[in-house]
Amino acid sequence: MTTIAYKDGVIAYDSQVTRGDVITYDDYEKCLERNGVKFFCSGAVSDYQRPVDTYFGAKHEGNIDVTAIVLDGEQLMLVAVDDATGLWKSPIMLDRAYAIGSGTPYAFAAMDMGASAYQAVEMASKRDTSTGGTIRTVVVAEILEPGNADVGQAHKL
Repeated sequence: MTTIAYKDGVIAYDSQVTRGDVITYDDYEKCLERNGVKFFCSGAVSDYQRPVDTYFGAKHEGNIDVTAIVLDGEQLMLVAVDDATGLWKSPIMLDRAYAIGSGTPYAFAAMDMGASAYQAVEMASKRDTSTGGTIRTVVVAEILEPGNADVGQAHKL
């Protein structure tokens, strides 16, 4: 899966992709962008594009095994698609820490102890076998301010 953490205006996410107990990639880009909307995806890589398409109006079929933190304009939200409700969105409060993916409990605990979003993903990678590789960051606070471009960094574990 992955670990994606948000805290204090920064989203951090890992880049490892696994298949069973094999690491297939350690530098996979898990942020998709369409029409200025950023999707930070967790779940089955083969399904990453499907919630993006559904978000923009495509009809979904079958199960979509992806959850995403989505940055759309000034709104940060958790987005997923299921058979019962279709596309659903849940707001994420910008003044609170948040995490998704297989490393969620480790990331939340790290942030509760004072870690940044980047440090939370780094710490999750020490315990969660599905988190690792390059940790990338996007500074959300700068994106939300008019006139600022996307700011991102990547760090290899």
